[in-house]
Amino acid sequence: MEAIFGNNGAETPEPVQATVRGRVPDWLEGTLLRNGPGLFSVGDSRYNHWFDGLSLIHSFTFRNGEVWYRSKFLKSDTYRRNIKADRIVVTEFGTMVYPDPCKNIFSRFFTHLSNIIPDFTDNNLVNIIRYGEDYYAASEINYINEIEPSTLETVGRVNYRNHIALNLATAHPHYDEEGNTYNMGTAILGLGKPKYVIFKVPHDASDKSRQKPALRKLQLVCSIPFRSLMFPSYFHSFGMTQNYIVFVEQPFKLDMVKLATAYFRGVSWGSCLKYHKDETTLFHVVNRHTGKSVSTRYYGDALVTFHHINAYEDQDHLVFDLVSYKDSVLYEMFYIDHMRQDPSKVTEDNKRFSPPVCARFALPLNISQDTQRGVNLVSLPDTRARAELQDDGSVYCTPDAIFQGLELPRINYNFNTKKYRYVYGSRVDWSPHPNKIAKVDIETRTHVEWFQENCFPSEPVFVASPGATEEDDGVILSSVISPDPDIAPFMLVLDARTLEELARAEIPASVHMDLHGLFIPASGERPGGHSGDTEGTRRGTLRGH
Repeated sequence: MEAIFGNNGAETPEPVQATVRGRVPDWLEGTLLRNGPGLFSVGDSRYNHWFDGLSLIHSFTFRNGEVWYRSKFLKSDTYRRNIKADRIVVTEFGTMVYPDPCKNIFSRFFTHLSNIIPDFTDNNLVNIIRYGEDYYAASEINYINEIEPSTLETVGRVNYRNHIALNLATAHPHYDEEGNTYNMGTAILGLGKPKYVIFKVPHDASDKSRQKPALRKLQLVCSIPFRSLMFPSYFHSFGMTQNYIVFVEQPFKLDMVKLATAYFRGVSWGSCLKYHKDETTLFHVVNRHTGKSVSTRYYGDALVTFHHINAYEDQDHLVFDLVSYKDSVLYEMFYIDHMRQDPSKVTEDNKRFSPPVCARFALPLNISQDTQRGVNLVSLPDTRARAELQDDGSVYCTPDAIFQGLELPRINYNFNTKKYRYVYGSRVDWSPHPNKIAKVDIETRTHVEWFQENCFPSEPVFVASPGATEEDDGVILSSVISPDPDIAPFMLVLDARTLEELARAEIPASVHMDLHGLFIPASGERPGGHSGDTEGTRRGTLRGH
């Protein structure tokens, strides 16, 4: 596992051509950007957790049946400071950093003082976000770094707090059919009570001269107060339908007092998260056009979730699918010391791993208080999800378990906010580490897999065929690496219908395991499949090679 996850990656700053075996479809034109941790030690210092590694951004450009690869470290302020000092000097989520003992007493004092209120790193290692026609490396902090898609150069840092009062934000936004971007974050510090905020960035927010950030046109959709004043819920993503935002306020919480004192107690920020298994999960439903919350209170059993799959409205129900866990052990599995253990010990430890379950919730939207208690209000014929009206007027929801053992879910994004049938993801049936790609048919509850011995594929990304009408008409793209020196890293191209291999592009360079990414079409189509002839998409794919 350390060979796959814990070793330092390397840049390939100039594009290299991959050797294609098989045939890449002629219509596949564009660039797949991928982001993830790639540098785990600086000088003699090492990060404690895989999610702390410095961001390494990859690009796979498809053109005329050829595939070109390049990668660069995100030149964030955090990266520059660490490299200049030749050691880790910026605290990450799982690694707390203390001042150099060689510094004078005044410098150490001010460093200690500044850590009373954390100023988070800008190491954006999770995903690539589009705001307007600008592209940003993002994680779950108040900073994002703009990148140039064609060259992977870091353009500059943007602070959400200059445009909206929030301290944390997700790296998993949604895009509507017009190309507007929706995202949400947490406002912990500042004026007023702490709250969750949902915001929108219009599709035309970019400054054509590239002097002003797209966030300057940010619009607040709504805010939601914390259920527990000092214990905000952790969230990694959210759901969106044609008319609603779905936010899952789970009992996996950040302890604000512990966060404020973590530095002085010698513990990481990650240790300030705690799962409260005896509490309930609250489901917030907000009209994304008016910003008003639905009056009904929906809740269910405790769960932990990182990734939503899709959400849609069907016959006066709001249906949303997510990947759920029974505990928060997943985070612990990615400590680098854990991955350095003997493989048999890692396997034994992983038995504690709560398997991910693709769960479907169905919330009835129109409920009368005259409705009978104790009966299932879900009338949809294609789900076993339940919703029961309680005496206090709330609705208790029980999910339908669709599939076990799938993470990093992706869909044909043309079906986002709509009723859909297929979800693709990383198959994790023996550990939290991906070793297969799966396609799950939600309607039949069956699945097919792609697998190769000793190979580890990244999150699968769906790209639709031109003019496609069928949901699974397209290809799946996944970056695959192996600890076997005889297996070169390769970009895998699968038929999205069957998961049969169409091509693999073997890359003559080092490629590191990543997390999430975004496909930028070479045509005038926006990422996510939504149309619109944009300079940003042209700039992102046609330059630099």
